[in-house]
Amino acid sequence: MRPNIVSEAGLQTRMGQWWEGIPVLTSSVVVVCGVIYLVCLLVGYDSFAEVCFWPSAVISRFQVYRIFTSILFHGSLLHVLFNMLALVPLGSELERIMGSVRLLYIIALLAISSALFHLLIALLVAHNPFHPSPYFMDECAIGFSGILFSMIVIETSLSGAQTRSVFGLFNVPATWYALILLVVFQLVMTNVSLLGHLCGILSGFACTYGLFNVLIPGTSFFSAIESSSYLSTCVRRPKFIMCTGGNGAGYLPTHSNQTVTSRSGVLSGNIWENLSSWMPQRENSAQPVADDTRFPGRGRTLTSQTSTGNQDSTLQARLLSGSESPERISAPAAIGGERSLTGRQSAVDTTAGATRPLGQQGSIPSDEKVQKLVAMGFEKTQVEVALAAAEGDLNVAVEILSQQG
Repeated sequence: MRPNIVSEAGLQTRMGQWWEGIPVLTSSVVVVCGVIYLVCLLVGYDSFAEVCFWPSAVISRFQVYRIFTSILFHGSLLHVLFNMLALVPLGSELERIMGSVRLLYIIALLAISSALFHLLIALLVAHNPFHPSPYFMDECAIGFSGILFSMIVIETSLSGAQTRSVFGLFNVPATWYALILLVVFQLVMTNVSLLGHLCGILSGFACTYGLFNVLIPGTSFFSAIESSSYLSTCVRRPKFIMCTGGNGAGYLPTHSNQTVTSRSGVLSGNIWENLSSWMPQRENSAQPVADDTRFPGRGRTLTSQTSTGNQDSTLQARLLSGSESPERISAPAAIGGERSLTGRQSAVDTTAGATRPLGQQGSIPSDEKVQKLVAMGFEKTQVEVALAAAEGDLNVAVEILSQQG
């Protein structure tokens, strides 16, 4: 047999398959950020102070464009490479959940809210009466990592996971996952914007807890955008994810509609228990099934079958009881235990129904039906007993004979 074709594929083929599996918005962000960095590298542009998020410039000069330019520009090759590799799995999963157009709206909302948190904290630190410091007002933040931290919070919330692994080294509570990543990056990497990442986390929690629900339109709004003629070419692409889902309000599932009777907030573990309640649960039978000592193990018993299986068990019991005299049936066998028939052991379930006395069985089968079944290759004695148990029904008699054979 020929080996697996996938193992024979070259690196170019595998990269193509990997790229085709990324939804359109996530792949577009990767392309845009990569192209911007390459253009800046080729033309020698390094004046990132003109495009980064600089709180002093945003407030004094009202340069609000920095909110969006700061997330598209990156300072180094490792910076853009690391951010885009982290974006692919996060963005792909969220885009498949929300849809391409809705995720684009959420990214813009997260960028604006992160910038507002950034400005607010920078102003509070710079003008607090205890120890004012202009450090954050003059900090220049750049890169997509702030949005990535928001996505980490949202994806962790939607997944319902109780713990998360930090680079495969150790597990942490899912509630603290983004904050612990923030601390790890601050310790192992240099020139990292603490406030930029922290504001991304705050925006993610705000979105997760439903604070932005009033700002997110319903599904009909995004569906109208998808049906416009301007996006007709993009919508027809197989990588485009339509905004179709059961959430009629259009916003993300949040914790605001959950009833929390005890601790709540970021530090509470109950929030993840409430999140798991949104997921469909398998209903278990309230009546426990007792283990049968005659059949050790975990195999299914006759009582777990459908009504058709119960009927077949009843017919088998009647067939067995009709082939032996009442004197040979012991007390346990009459209750539903094991019975012997010409040396063959057969177990009959106790819940299949009590067997009827011999005198109440069906009438003697006609010779015509007997001959038909004999012509099919069954023994005449077994045919007569099966027809009697099936009350003259040929189809049921054939099923009984087939099961015996």
